[in-house]
Amino acid sequence: MRQHPRFGYRRIGRMLQAAGWKVNPKRIYRLWRREGLKVPRKQRKKRALGTGANACHRHRAERKNHVWCCDFIFDRT
Repeated sequence: MRQHPRFGYRRIGRMLQAAGWKVNPKRIYRLWRREGLKVPRKQRKKRALGTGANACHRHRAERKNHVWCCDFIFDRT
């Protein structure tokens, strides 16, 4: 459990069964709840705004008739 904090009770049960233990999935779930164990939520990656590969600020006009328009699919707010 300490080696794999993101594993839930189902996956831990399958690992125990694969290791040769005879365990009932309901018993594992009951012990899981009694101990108050929870799978930690994933942390979302924070992305800086306006730094996309196709951002408009990367396509500056260097001379006349170089850039006529800039298109984007979505804008992240």
